[in-house]
Parts: sequence; structure tokens; C-alpha cells
Amino acid sequence: MFTRFNNIINALQSLEKTFSNSELVRKILRSLPRSWMPKVTAIEEAKNLSILSLEDLLGSLMTYELTMQKRVEDEEKERRKKKVVALKSSEIENSDNDENNSDDEDLVLFIRKFKRFLANKKKFGGK
Repeated sequence: MFTRFNNIINALQSLEKTFSNSELVRKILRSLPRSWMPKVTAIEEAKNLSILSLEDLLGSLMTYELTMQKRVEDEEKERRKKKVVALKSSEIENSDNDENNSDDEDLVLFIRKFKRFLANKKKFGGK
């Protein structure tokens, strides 16, 4: 974008139309998409646009763009890392009470161990 902007400005200068540095900075800030509005507002309020150079503006915008790209990549990695664990249950009726009690005890033991596993996983950041 900056290269294209410079080409347009240079072509206008060859036609004897010149702009001040302040006008160029404001034109770039106005041309940015709506998703950049928080950054545009921050630049307008934090810096004196009448003395801000194009190179400083470009550096600030490039830094912001790289930060946003890294944030998006990190969010995608986090989304991929999260896994959902689901258990399928079924109900089986047995007439034998001893076997049923044994199954219930096994299920209770499994649930306790699974809860401990999840608790330990949370302690270590899900690793």
C-alpha cells in the first residue's frame, strides 16, 4: 500500500501538485479499513500529526499489522489444541446384583480417576 501511495504522490508531483507531510499522513490514516480504526485513533491522539513523518507512520502501522497477525495465529493454534472428550454411555440391565454392584464400583473408580486426570491437566496448563 505504501509503495502504491508513493507512486501516486510522485506522479502528482511531476504534475506539479504537492502535498504537505501532514496532509499525506492524514490521507493514509483516512484510507485504512474500518478494522484499523482503533490504531488510527491511537495514533491521532498520541502523536502530533503535523510533525509525524511518513516513515514513522509506516513503521507504526507495520508493527501493528505484525502484532495482529501473530495474535490471530496464536488464537488458531489454541483452537486446534483444544480437544473435546466425550464418553458414550449405555444402560444394561442385569438380573445379577453382584455383577451390577461390581460394574457400579468400576464406574465410580473410573470417574474418580478421570476427575483426578482432568484436575492434574488443568494444574499443568493442559499439557
